[in-house]
Amino acid sequence: MGYIELKTEIPGPRSKELLKKREDSIARGLATNLSIGIAEADGAIVMDIDGNRLIDLAGGIGSLNAGHTPKAVVDALKRQLDHYINPVFPVVLYDSYIQLAEKLNHLVPGNFSKKTVLFNSGAEANENAIKIARRYTKRSGVISFERGFHGRTFMTMSMTSKVKGFKKGFGTMATEVYHLPYPYPYRDTRTTIELLEAIDNLFQMTVDPSEIAAIIIEPVQGDGGIVVPNREFFEGIRKLCTQHGIVFIADEVQTGFARTGKFFAMEHFGVAADITVMGKSIGAGIPLSAVTGNAEIMDAPEKKELGTTLGGTPLGCVAGLKVIEDIENNNLMDRAQEIGNKIRSKLTFPSKFVGEVRGLGAMIGIEFVKDLETKEPYPELVKNVVRKCHENGVIVITAGSRGNIIRLLPPLIINDKQLNEALDVIVNVIKQIENNEETLTHIE
Repeated sequence: MGYIELKTEIPGPRSKELLKKREDSIARGLATNLSIGIAEADGAIVMDIDGNRLIDLAGGIGSLNAGHTPKAVVDALKRQLDHYINPVFPVVLYDSYIQLAEKLNHLVPGNFSKKTVLFNSGAEANENAIKIARRYTKRSGVISFERGFHGRTFMTMSMTSKVKGFKKGFGTMATEVYHLPYPYPYRDTRTTIELLEAIDNLFQMTVDPSEIAAIIIEPVQGDGGIVVPNREFFEGIRKLCTQHGIVFIADEVQTGFARTGKFFAMEHFGVAADITVMGKSIGAGIPLSAVTGNAEIMDAPEKKELGTTLGGTPLGCVAGLKVIEDIENNNLMDRAQEIGNKIRSKLTFPSKFVGEVRGLGAMIGIEFVKDLETKEPYPELVKNVVRKCHENGVIVITAGSRGNIIRLLPPLIINDKQLNEALDVIVNVIKQIENNEETLTHIE
């Protein structure tokens, strides 16, 4: 008996009933990837309300590095609930907030004094990182990168470089946000020098560097397609920021907390950011995010110029402390490397449509193309692969500006048998679709 157990079709009858209620009561703009109702979840296993058991390789879009309902986190939350839920840190102090800040100040790369402030979501943290950078530099311009994703609030939506599904129809974006090319080795033949020259060209022809407050960058692009830059590019950005007094912001919301085999992905490139933004897996699913950075920069805003009622709740803080403890005690950074190696090995097989399998650690993207030579994106095929994986008990999600990439972000506590079983499903689905011309001509 494997870990996957299917008692009904996916979605099952009870999930379909729930989906109908969802469509009647929830705004359509909030999409759901897989229309099953969840009953319980543990580690990398999800049980739906129809009794089906699935293996989760989506990991809450990277928010469940420590797995579903990790026991140490659950126990800490129960203990906290017996004392208080949220007295609100801007009103009174509580120790878990300060403990977590101290821990993050120690963990975040950078040989300088650091300070931290906590928020609710990655988008809110990115928004505040820009506020802090602008307050410190007394400048307003922001540089982000093509295919980058930083959130769905007004400023973060403006920094995000994807129109359909993110910006279209929402009116004028924030001003003084400039998008520049990010390395894409599979598709872009430009050298690192040429990509860095694009920034110099921006400074020559569009905006003076003295007007730029911050450059914000994902060390590995997540929603953009699991695109990994090289060390030279990352070092070049750091050098330009230092040269022009620009705040270097690393968006580690998806890449942080052991996902790539390091605590933070920027460590792969030997670079420290001025400000590091964290979210998703920091709280094991409890809403929590953080902005940690150079103490001088972080102290630029005056008292009351930063604030949040629900950010850094005691529940989030005790969860965050236990997540860090889990990562360190269970060697989840090493495990991320092992998972990534197993995925790449399993998915390396002759294929007409798999153009590339790439990533860092357990952050993996599978890019599908119509032709291996032309590399024309094949989003229609990806939709079919995802649907078939779901029907066969494996939860996966997509990525990429063209929707032609499957993104794998499994919980780092997934065991080898679970991982192999899920990967077998993915491989079999891809091979079946490739060998079935009729299926290919009827993709929905």
